Amino acid sequence: MDLETTLIDPFVGPTWDRMVLSHPQANFFHSVAWARVLAKSYGHTPLYLRFSQKGALRAIVPLMEVNSYFTGRRGVCLPFSDCCSPLLFDDCKASIVTAKLSALALERSWKHFEIRGETEQEGVVGKAVEYYGHTLDLRQSRTGLLASFSGPVRRAIRKAEESKLRVEVSRSRKSLVEFYQLHVRTRRRHGLPPQPFSFFRNIYDEVIRTGSGFVVRAVLESRSVAAAIFFQFGRTAIYKFGASERAAQKLRGNNLVMWEAIRFLAHGGCEILHLGRTSLTNVGLRRFKLGWGAVEELIRYRKWDTAAGKWVDGRDHVTGLHNAFFAKMPIAINRFSGALLYPHLD
Repeated sequence: MDLETTLIDPFVGPTWDRMVLSHPQANFFHSVAWARVLAKSYGHTPLYLRFSQKGALRAIVPLMEVNSYFTGRRGVCLPFSDCCSPLLFDDCKASIVTAKLSALALERSWKHFEIRGETEQEGVVGKAVEYYGHTLDLRQSRTGLLASFSGPVRRAIRKAEESKLRVEVSRSRKSLVEFYQLHVRTRRRHGLPPQPFSFFRNIYDEVIRTGSGFVVRAVLESRSVAAAIFFQFGRTAIYKFGASERAAQKLRGNNLVMWEAIRFLAHGGCEILHLGRTSLTNVGLRRFKLGWGAVEELIRYRKWDTAAGKWVDGRDHVTGLHNAFFAKMPIAINRFSGALLYPHLD
């Protein structure tokens, strides 16, 4: 198949989002709003590609070029995105798109490029980092949704509803600030630095304020004890960030937040909620997501080494010696570290 490749500026006109929404596997990370967040936050260069044959759309690929003195130059589809695979139409084969991307990698002197999402490729079995993904079908009645949850989840929802917790869905900047304050404490508990507040400020400006995202908070008196950020694009949504106060976990605020988001999305006509990626080693988070009656799948990240000209093995960098270090650092140091580190990461 002889494909014509066109570089698209996603920030000019509605063309990109319109193409994305024509594909059944599109999600929020393919959208222009997310591209704006990444470009504004870290200065990454968008290289969004349209593949066509005799004028007919065959594939679209959102790529960002990450260029760092410390971690090198590479292409990523896309940084900080749970799942953002190339969108292939009709009979377009992934191997043909890969050939085009490998030529681009040589042209732009990338160490590698990475595809974050399932792409069927011949001869690359095992050449991937795997994560769990979980999706929840919202096209059910409230009773049907509740019945699909596990017993412990239903009991946790009842306990939270009977407590003094108040739950709210908000698109205010104040709710985002309160989420972030809870988020930095949660990240410290997990031994990870938080992304800088400027990243979340851009999420507010480009996503939440425009109606493509929202914050759900569980509040005890005047204090947020659990919160989460959700993104929506078309009829699909994703649970992207969650945070909670350890001392208040017995109130089951996380369950109340998720249940409120599910009801809010279903009422608004959303059909599918993706619960984000989960490390294969994170047994507790996997159990939490399965408890909502979600369908489990594997999300595969594949890395193409430019010099070797082939797919190569990668690894999950979420856990390591750095966790013990950041878990002991003061929050101010962790925030400073995040501001320094994340522009070089993806």
